[in-house]
Amino acid sequence: MSDLDPISPVEAVEMYHDAMRDEHAESTQKSSKHRLRAFLQFCDEKGIENLNELSGRNLYQYRMWRREGHGDDREPIKLVTLKGQLATVRRFLRFAADIDAVPPELYEQVTLPTMKNGEDVSASTLEPARAIEILDYLERAHPASRDHISLLLLWETGARTGAIRGLDLRDLDLEGTHPRFSGPAIEFVHRPKSGTPLKNQEKGTRWNRISDSTARYLKDYIELHRPDVTDDHGREPLIATEYGRAAANTFRTSLYRVTRPCWRGEPCPHDRDVDECEATHLDHASKCPSARSPHDVRSGRVTYYRREDVPRRVVKDRLNASKDILDRHYDRRSDREQAEQRSDHLPDL
Repeated sequence: MSDLDPISPVEAVEMYHDAMRDEHAESTQKSSKHRLRAFLQFCDEKGIENLNELSGRNLYQYRMWRREGHGDDREPIKLVTLKGQLATVRRFLRFAADIDAVPPELYEQVTLPTMKNGEDVSASTLEPARAIEILDYLERAHPASRDHISLLLLWETGARTGAIRGLDLRDLDLEGTHPRFSGPAIEFVHRPKSGTPLKNQEKGTRWNRISDSTARYLKDYIELHRPDVTDDHGREPLIATEYGRAAANTFRTSLYRVTRPCWRGEPCPHDRDVDECEATHLDHASKCPSARSPHDVRSGRVTYYRREDVPRRVVKDRLNASKDILDRHYDRRSDREQAEQRSDHLPDL
């Protein structure tokens, strides 16, 4: 302990977040800040003012403390959430060792819970058939609206919300003049200095071909519905509000709203009284069991591609994700579906 330099947990965490700015996307930094907030609450409650004093016993106590729902919303958390938070603490403690705040081996005493098969993977998705139905409705009832364009781009490209949010008007080639394509396309660009990094940084920069119909809707949106605004960096965002570039929460709110069956005038499949259901209010739309997030759109798109036998390599490049991540977190085909598709490529015995 004598080789350690005294430092408060708050100061060490601030240094860790500052170091992350050089290597991680903004979304990853935000996630880390959220996860370590509970750890700082624990240190405050236990009177740990100097990180040098942190012990393996404290780390076990933190695991139990967090598992029982202490910190943040004060509710018990799922095992997969606990695993993610403990993994973040492990990474932080490895950094803390590098700055002589804790012993080098302390991070090894943070044990991660063992997950059963599939327990750490969300099963939620937007089924391709539903995605197409919702897009058909938006094309009829709200053509070229921000809601329509947001879902259309998420669905057609399969891109992450951050990539769609980061699009500027200059990133669109709606006339198909780019020499690499025979039609319209859009470019996702990593721009961390002006607030729109891509998940995989420079490796995420890429062109995606889009359909002629999507290009036409984009032209209509820009001409009829897009506010004539710039963001805080003087850029012209494609998906915009009257205040500038749309926030990530704007996409989530939009998806929660349009994926509710009642919003489209359909009967409630959950036997709820629409007049009394709190999910009919925009602020609580996510509470509808049918509501889906942008991540669900991405998994639905991957499932659609794989059902259509699009090669993994093509899907990987278009969505900018590894094959392992695609298979584990996005492909929602059933085991039976995958077996049937494999048999189509095998000769009869």
